[in-house]
Amino acid sequence: MSFKTCLSLALLCLSFVAVSAQNFPTDPSAKLLPNKLGDFRAVSPVGSASNNLIPGLQHSGGISWASRSYVGQDGASFTAILVTAGSDSGAYSFLSETRRMAESSIGRTGDAPIGTSGFSIWDGTYNNLFFFKGRRFVCVVERGKSTGVGPLTDFAKVLAETLDRGEGDIPVLIKHLPNWEEARRSALYMVSTETLRKEFGDQSVFSVVDFAGGAEAVTADYDESRLVIVEFNTPQLATDNNQRIIAKLQELRSQGQPTPTAYRRVGNYSVFVFDAPSQQAANQLIDQVKYEQMVQWLGENPYRYERALREFTQTTLGVFVNVVKGSGLALVSCLAVGGLIGGLMFIRRRAQQREAEAYSDAGAMLRLNLDELTPEVDPTRLLGRGK
Repeated sequence: MSFKTCLSLALLCLSFVAVSAQNFPTDPSAKLLPNKLGDFRAVSPVGSASNNLIPGLQHSGGISWASRSYVGQDGASFTAILVTAGSDSGAYSFLSETRRMAESSIGRTGDAPIGTSGFSIWDGTYNNLFFFKGRRFVCVVERGKSTGVGPLTDFAKVLAETLDRGEGDIPVLIKHLPNWEEARRSALYMVSTETLRKEFGDQSVFSVVDFAGGAEAVTADYDESRLVIVEFNTPQLATDNNQRIIAKLQELRSQGQPTPTAYRRVGNYSVFVFDAPSQQAANQLIDQVKYEQMVQWLGENPYRYERALREFTQTTLGVFVNVVKGSGLALVSCLAVGGLIGGLMFIRRRAQQREAEAYSDAGAMLRLNLDELTPEVDPTRLLGRGK
């Protein structure tokens, strides 16, 4: 894969809507490509995006773009292309678009443990690695003949360590895809309606979807079906868009235009399934999408004391209940074991008494029959004297 091809994967795949022909700004991306990175030194000035590479960057969340070439102590040469996005999600959208194109045009990619998430492509001649971390999307290309992914990985790690980690995770919407760990390889993450309309057409149901308020979307393939999830930040935005979507679906059906196999609102998600083999299969796929609400305070939580008090009360109550349960169980166990042992001893003693022929409290001593309770001995049965 040539350097030009890598640029095409990293940037031209984002060319959805043409922007002005002025050079895309290099700051703040240029500041993240210093003269020296560890044992690697720069061998070229910072380059900016040319006119034929900047279309679509702004619509995909790009703020600035810069590139620079470096060489290591062993002579290995690399070129780093760094795009700064407006958010972590925007940077991840660059990564997902690049990987989706690589998966469809080149073949299976390999995961790369660089930054927050990354992948690599190696065809034996050229070595390429892509990753995102925080608001930065990075494409690294090894120039010249490659002998493996090791040198490129080492350079990418050095560069990644200088970048801010941001939220430190991929967008949570990706994790709500069915079988997300496998689906993310070819999933397309979108932060603008332009991307949706490019994928499905200007006259599709997505023509009425509004990303105002910071909505985001993801699409992934499942055999013949294609799943699309659009996440809205508030219930009101989700309700407004849901009403427009339902009206648009009715309009498309009345005109005989293509429509999704199934559509459903799930919490603040609008979930679509296209090209499913049946309505039942589409609904089963939607059933696997779970909406999980998360509330995060931008400042100090005003309910911090109430939350701490509730947690303390619940913890104390839990300990008390467990102690009572444990004590009660121990008491019942002791009574049961004691009753069983006592009963067995009582039964044994009764049996011994029944087996005894006579009972005397005199032991081996002579006992006078003063109370005349002991029956007289029959003298005829006694031995005579001298016999």
